[in-house]
Amino acid sequence: MTAWASSRCKKLLPRILGQNRRNNSSCADIHAFSDSLLLPKTNFALRPNVSEIESRVRDRTCSDLYKWQVDQKQRPEFVLHDGPPYANGELHMGKCLLITGHALNKITKDIINRFQLLRGSRIRYIPGWDCHGLPIENKALIELGADSTSLSTLAIRKAARKTALREIEVQKTQFQRLGIMADWGDENTYRTIDHSYQMRQLRIFQSMVENELIYRRYRPVYFSPSSRSALAEAELVYKDDHVSHSVYVTFRIDSQSCARLAVDSAELLVWTTTPWTLTANMGIAVNPELAYAVVKRMDEGPLLVIAKDRLDALSNVVGQVEIVKEIQGMQFPSKTPYMTEFSLGSELAGISYMPIFSPDLPALQIIPASHVTASSGTGLVHCAPAHGAEDYHSFRELGLLRGESDIVCHVGSAGEFTAQVKEVVGAAGDALIGEPVLDGGSRKVVELLREAGALLKIQRYKHRYPYDWRTGMPVITTSTSQWFANLDAIKEDSLRALQDVEFVPEISRSRLMAFINLRSEWCISRQRVWGVPIPALHHMSTDKAVLDSATLDHILSVLDKKGIEYWWEGPVDEFVPPALQEDGVPAAQVWRKGTDTMDVWFDSGAAWSMLPVRKEGSIPRADVCLEGSDQHRGWFQSQLLTAIASAPSEDKRVSPYRTLITHGMVLDQHGRKMSKSLGNVMSPMAVVKGGVNLKKEPAYGADVLRFWVGTVDYRNDVALGPTVLAQAAEAVRKIRNSARFILGNIGSLEDRAGMDRVRREDLPLMERYVMHKLYLMEQTAVEGYSEYNFAKVVATLTDFANVTLSSLYFDISKDGLYANALNSFERCATVTVLEQVESEFVLSTMTYIMAPIVPHLAEEIHEELTANTTSVFKTCWRSLTPDWLDPVAGSEVAQLLKLRSDVLAALEKARGDKNIKSSLEAEVEILIPEDAQPAAFLELLRREEPFLKTLFITSDASLVDEGSLGTSTPDWVYLSAFNIPGSDEQLTIRVRPAQLEKCSRCWTFTRPAGDVLCPRCLSVVKVDV
Repeated sequence: MTAWASSRCKKLLPRILGQNRRNNSSCADIHAFSDSLLLPKTNFALRPNVSEIESRVRDRTCSDLYKWQVDQKQRPEFVLHDGPPYANGELHMGKCLLITGHALNKITKDIINRFQLLRGSRIRYIPGWDCHGLPIENKALIELGADSTSLSTLAIRKAARKTALREIEVQKTQFQRLGIMADWGDENTYRTIDHSYQMRQLRIFQSMVENELIYRRYRPVYFSPSSRSALAEAELVYKDDHVSHSVYVTFRIDSQSCARLAVDSAELLVWTTTPWTLTANMGIAVNPELAYAVVKRMDEGPLLVIAKDRLDALSNVVGQVEIVKEIQGMQFPSKTPYMTEFSLGSELAGISYMPIFSPDLPALQIIPASHVTASSGTGLVHCAPAHGAEDYHSFRELGLLRGESDIVCHVGSAGEFTAQVKEVVGAAGDALIGEPVLDGGSRKVVELLREAGALLKIQRYKHRYPYDWRTGMPVITTSTSQWFANLDAIKEDSLRALQDVEFVPEISRSRLMAFINLRSEWCISRQRVWGVPIPALHHMSTDKAVLDSATLDHILSVLDKKGIEYWWEGPVDEFVPPALQEDGVPAAQVWRKGTDTMDVWFDSGAAWSMLPVRKEGSIPRADVCLEGSDQHRGWFQSQLLTAIASAPSEDKRVSPYRTLITHGMVLDQHGRKMSKSLGNVMSPMAVVKGGVNLKKEPAYGADVLRFWVGTVDYRNDVALGPTVLAQAAEAVRKIRNSARFILGNIGSLEDRAGMDRVRREDLPLMERYVMHKLYLMEQTAVEGYSEYNFAKVVATLTDFANVTLSSLYFDISKDGLYANALNSFERCATVTVLEQVESEFVLSTMTYIMAPIVPHLAEEIHEELTANTTSVFKTCWRSLTPDWLDPVAGSEVAQLLKLRSDVLAALEKARGDKNIKSSLEAEVEILIPEDAQPAAFLELLRREEPFLKTLFITSDASLVDEGSLGTSTPDWVYLSAFNIPGSDEQLTIRVRPAQLEKCSRCWTFTRPAGDVLCPRCLSVVKVDV
């Protein structure tokens, strides 16, 4: 008896033998030989305490691992540049904020980094945070219980900095709970409030000044009354259900122009959704290519001028009309309609009209504009250059705006009417002063229109409208003095720089290029105190700003020594260079420091400056940048524009990234956006640690959340909810169960030390097939990782684990693993494949494949497999050699599996008829026709005949010539025809009851009557009957 036969077996033998002599059909004590079976044994739990395990391996696989790999200088460097999430609030799943990040974003980045590390790269990944901007400033003020008017600039900045640093620590802890590999120490992360970062940002700004790309101009910009600051296009969100009170307004044509039209009197009909801008009306635009008509209304009102193509659409506004006169293109002359010397109200070659609110003011002119269409409105467009970019550009092109004083604007820094409105409205303007233009101010303008007899109709109009993405409040377009970057000058270079960038998905290339094409300038100034200053000096008497490289050299040298805060702390004298100082006059009497700060997109866009220069003379470039889809108009763009704009020469104008990857947003499981109002927000930490109600929100751990990220097509919006998470948890459990089966059957390192191995060339067909499938799975996984297609990796991994292993190989191998002798050929072949073949493992390869996605599980498997607490990521993932690609084994087993499928169907019928409970109670006969032609499949069957019972999991399986079939009739039988692959002939599958007795040890029906055990088990336990 071997060491595997226990003393318990010896004690039970007399009783078993006695029972067998009395009743040969008895199975005696079926548990008698259980101690002699090689049953799975492992400490690797199926349902572990994930929080405890992740906590135990976290440092090993995250911060300690990152620090270790940084020192592997012999490895090539891979740089994934982290777009900084906003340092405000806890992590979310993936909704866009300033830089979309958090769970979906950070996990996706980490998967990329971990794969690159396993494949031999050294990772450079510096997590960052964007720290400036209104939300942090407002949060700090709320915590102080004060508003910005009651505190000094320095007090607000100090409080905002404190808030940002505190929020960073909260997010940092949560990122670590997600298993993100990085060095999270302050010295190895970056923040846009760091002194070194801000100085690099200001040097980029200086380079743009030197390249003559920065200028200051008074012109219309997006302005947020709620933020009290200008906004860039990238800081807007558009709501499709915004409701405005649109008005149809009439302007009276002056008498001379009426004479030109051969009418006594007429009015111009205009439609606008912003009635508050009518106080700043400077003209009415028409399209020279459109036909216009003077029409008479049936209600005997004044004659109206309307685009002819709009008459039908406006019938509900003006009623039935009769065309009195047609005008083609408003009769603009073919030559340039205006001279450049005229001033507003001088002799113009066009029709003039009277201002609505004060007839005493000079008449205004109709101007030509190609952007006017007949698709909406009246075909005549009210122009307020202070409040519309198209109006502004049209007036500039016509030479009607020569300076700031030519623009009529009555809106203040809070989005309210200022006292200047009385210059247009007169005494009635007192009611407007201080009123918000989007609220009470707009309503009061409508009342003034009604009093002036100019209001034809008012109606609610639902349309798409821009909102401040921070405050969620509507914005306006109004004119202020702002700093701009000239993008037209670098547009071609920017687009050219994208040509060698790989986009994932490729369609995102056109999206980014379209955004760049649409921009001509970038408003980079903000009227907030919490930000990086635009270090300009303003002349006290003229307010003219001085911003040149020499002045910046002086100012930046002061800030570099004394810190950015010194711009607000220090006296102006220290910042005025000698060239601007006047003898005997204190600088503070001549100059003041600018109060504007930079757009936060400029802040984060300067992050490329911290990238490594890989060789002398090269440009800093990241291998990968990965952010949300909103970053085509955000960080992707601001990085590119600042890099191109600050480049010292044309040959240095390259993109700061080689690959751009875009991910979508996380929606709830019903495909809706996550929002607090809907109550459908899922916190990453609630998934990892569990929610308040652990039954509804169980603690899944980081790996389940990471696995979900690996399953989705992150390039599009993705859905997440309790059902999806439960499915991910179950999928992880199945992979874990596969690993547990292998670990339990291959034994400990000590057990494996004395176990024989089977050479590659001696492996049986099924083992060759498993290694063939493993090779294909690994190739697919590597391909998926390389393409940043992690769903492809998860699909091939789960298919291999669940189908090839669990449903097939494990199922058919259990009998041999449990009941065969420790060093039997069959068992050794199985263990060889599962554990080791020339340092190539099924479990090890699976561990490498899963490791980037579920690193905690991979570390746990690696530790159990090797009895070593060294991180699995410190070993190099060596791909299986092509020798394992075995298409012959793949083809032959595929044919056998088709046969198996039909056999299992017959067995299921027997089970359904209650003839058997287990397939081991049956045996299979494959009946071969006497006149069967030679076929490769028949040769395969004959060669693999001993393996068939293992494949079918029956007690016996044999090939029988139909002519030699006996005449005995079993109690029941099931027949099924099977088409021979590559032949027109058929085999017959015959399932019948097993003819021998049940073995008390292995439970197969292979024990001859009167024997203690089946022959196989007898040989293992060495029982002498």
